[in-house]
Amino acid sequence: MIRVLIADDQALFREGLRAVLTAGGIDVVGEAANGAEAVALATELLPDVVLMDLRMPVLDGAAATRRIQALPRPPRVVALTTFDDDDSVFDAVRAGALGYLLKDTSSARLLEAIQLAARGESLLDPAVAAKIVGELARTPPTGKRDAAADLGLSEREVAVLQRLARGAANKEIAAELRIAEGTVKNHVTSILDKLDVSDRTQAALKARTLGLV
Repeated sequence: MIRVLIADDQALFREGLRAVLTAGGIDVVGEAANGAEAVALATELLPDVVLMDLRMPVLDGAAATRRIQALPRPPRVVALTTFDDDDSVFDAVRAGALGYLLKDTSSARLLEAIQLAARGESLLDPAVAAKIVGELARTPPTGKRDAAADLGLSEREVAVLQRLARGAANKEIAAELRIAEGTVKNHVTSILDKLDVSDRTQAALKARTLGLV
């Protein structure tokens, strides 16, 4: 069973999350009301995943994520954000959060994000992915049109990467490209290795800077 720590400064929201996660077969091992508590409880309880609000008192979610990722056995972090949390989202990306969801996401997508994070995979909400790409668009790409060839990316891997950068999940990419979901997973693993990044979000960011998306 996946062990999750909830970090959010709103008690009612934490209660709602606990109910949804428990009903979905997730073991909620603790709750934190601010970022400092999240770091302390992550150190003590060793959860598999931390569901992290980005705007909290004492220590914000991005700073807490950065400290958690510095732990000897860091859990995966899935960040929660709202439409007006753009700066916090970009901070969380740099801090190492693996998943990024809006607070109005469905319970099914939330559970999927947690399950993926526990396996070391990332799920980007399409709206969050669009914000990240939109922010990066303000900075001109390197213009390396031959970047794919330089990195050894195949044509199919570039197609997967472009959809990944839009926030599409493996199942969605598989359906769009008419290939097996397992094949998509293999392509994603290869893409991360060739781009020398650790997760899908970092892959999307690097792809944009290289002019691949």
